[in-house]
This record gives sequence, C-alpha cells and structure tokens, in this order.
Amino acid sequence: MSVTSLSPDIAALLQRNADGLVPAIVQQHDTGEVLMLAWMDDEALHRTLTTGAATYWSRSRREYWVKGATSGNTQRVVSVALDCDGDALLVRVDQTGAACHTGDHTCFDAGRLM
Repeated sequence: MSVTSLSPDIAALLQRNADGLVPAIVQQHDTGEVLMLAWMDDEALHRTLTTGAATYWSRSRREYWVKGATSGNTQRVVSVALDCDGDALLVRVDQTGAACHTGDHTCFDAGRLM
C-alpha cells in the first residue's frame, strides 16, 4: 500500500481493520443489486473518488486494481457512502459486464445457502 492523497477529513471518518482496509460493498446503482465485496485502503478510496473508476486493494496480489482494467468488466462509480460506524463503504456503480472474476454476473450468484 502507498502513501495516500485522501482528504484528511474523509480519512478521519474511516475505521480500518488491522491491515488498514475497509470493506467496500458494491451495488448496481439503478437496481440495488449487490454485485461484490472488495477492500479499499485510503489510497484506493482516493483513486476511486478522484477518477470515478472503482479501484480496490487486492489482498492476494498486494496491489491496486481498477475493476475491468484487464477484463473490460468496468465499474463507473456513481456514489460512495460511508456507513454509520465508519467501518464499511457502499460503492454504487454502473457495472458493465460481469462483476465477479469467475464470469458470474455477481459474486453471489453461485453461493446460495438458503
């Protein structure tokens, strides 16, 4: 993770986990469908807010990734909100293509438990 340019006012609101990350729940802006869960640190949030392209921190690759940069399945950010405790983000997007890295429409298509 890198040094961030995130506004200190926004950074002060975030409650990060031990790795400096905040979960980001990603939702289709017009239907309310939950597409995926990803992780952001301050720099990923800064990049998302300033570019309008959903940017996340990959815990497995230990690097930033812009959703759709290699797959073409992009997320144009419509809004970002912080929950009441400051420990989760809601990222509302306009999704193009599949949201899940498996090719499923959402990351929750294959795992119905009930």
